[in-house]
Amino acid sequence: METGQLQELLREKMQGMPNKAHRVVEYLLKNMREAAFRSIGDVADELGVSKAQLVRVSRMLGFAGYSQLKDALQSAMLGQVNPAAMLARVMDNRQDLPTVIHRIEHANLDDTWSQILPENVSSFCSILQEAESTYCIGWGISSMVAESLFIRLRTMGMRAILMTRSAMTLQEQARSIGEKDIVVVCELPSFVIEVTEAVEIAKRNGARIITITDSPAAPICRHSDLPFFVSAESPMFGSSIIGPMFLIHILTSVLAVNMGEATRTAMEEQARFLHDERIFHPVFGLRYS
Repeated sequence: METGQLQELLREKMQGMPNKAHRVVEYLLKNMREAAFRSIGDVADELGVSKAQLVRVSRMLGFAGYSQLKDALQSAMLGQVNPAAMLARVMDNRQDLPTVIHRIEHANLDDTWSQILPENVSSFCSILQEAESTYCIGWGISSMVAESLFIRLRTMGMRAILMTRSAMTLQEQARSIGEKDIVVVCELPSFVIEVTEAVEIAKRNGARIITITDSPAAPICRHSDLPFFVSAESPMFGSSIIGPMFLIHILTSVLAVNMGEATRTAMEEQARFLHDERIFHPVFGLRYS
């Protein structure tokens, strides 16, 4: 069942429900992704109802039980990031795709901006400046966000390590992360078990965890010391990285300013490197042949 169909079903069935059941369905409509990946106990605690109440509401909605309702929620959420399903929807709707993408990405930026709290930006800067090493982790499209952070930290002269799956799994690499280290992990749907387990190992070793994701339901959030949330909606190719990249741009820019002279020195070294004509064409000197 697609998201729109499930939402329509929930809205239709909630009409005339008792107040407590109505509140449960209202929560499901507003928090579909969280409900899809959280346990029945977590949802019951969030709403202040019993697990039995959630089962009863599920049956009122036409499902055999809460487990079947949760399966429907997960299927709807995964359909939102399934590239084949996204392509089919776009082709069926005959949308003006460039206009749709432009509108959605503007919304992603605005929504991401609204979730960036000044105190969290300040905490991010303090935590990274105190760290011995910063490990940047991502998988799939999220790895592009992690690599962007890694490049900027290295440019500022900080000890940053990019963790990618190569000859060693992420879990194996995570074993060397210690209590003086920081892990910054970006994870957009679909969520990867290897990333979650690597973060869990780092946390167990005493490292602090900073997470960047689109939902508190992401499994990595269970281990987060400082969470950042972004908007990553896209009509094609799964999640968008415009919002997450915007967040990295803000965080590293503020960090660079806070580091002062240390950043200035590192940037001057970088500038000299960019003028090395053994590597780069002499564009920086504005000398064109």
